[in-house]
Amino acid sequence: MIGLDADGSPRHSTALLAEVERAAAAAGGWDAVDAVAVGVGPGSFTGLRIGIATARALAAGLGLPASGVCTLDAIGRGLGETRADSPALAVLDARRGEVFAALYSTAGERLWGPLVEPPGDLAKRLAELPRAPLAAGSGALRFRDELGVETPADDDPVHRVAARHVCALAVTDGTGGSGVPAPIYLRAPDAERWRERDGV
Repeated sequence: MIGLDADGSPRHSTALLAEVERAAAAAGGWDAVDAVAVGVGPGSFTGLRIGIATARALAAGLGLPASGVCTLDAIGRGLGETRADSPALAVLDARRGEVFAALYSTAGERLWGPLVEPPGDLAKRLAELPRAPLAAGSGALRFRDELGVETPADDDPVHRVAARHVCALAVTDGTGGSGVPAPIYLRAPDAERWRERDGV
């Protein structure tokens, strides 16, 4: 997982390639790599653009297939491994007072989402479910009280997107690396909102 610089900004542009090299080495070197998988969001615009562009470039340069995986699906898969007897709710903090979310059955099937909405609206949606889900992700932690659902402890790794879940989904989701990974944004970028606000 890419951390933060001293000023709190994401280290995508400075740390990503070094982390990719480390992952390839751990897998046995580039000769042991059969495909490239990348999380395609929803998430931050900058992080998604950097990650997807890097994955596309690596796949093209190495002659490998590439697959994109919904970030919420990866969290949902991790939740399913943690406790398969409960529906899983993946929730990411989307900033702007909103969350990205998706709900999964006990069998791992996505029931709805990905969507973006205020946590209060998500809480109303959850209150209508026949069975309360187990929730994880940065949004589940930040809005735990508003959502009113069970959430693992803050330090539980299930709240982070795991590369192994992204890779497993890339293999099992039926894409087989076909197509070009494309971002899942769900809403307009800040720059576009500012242009509309300022009438540019």
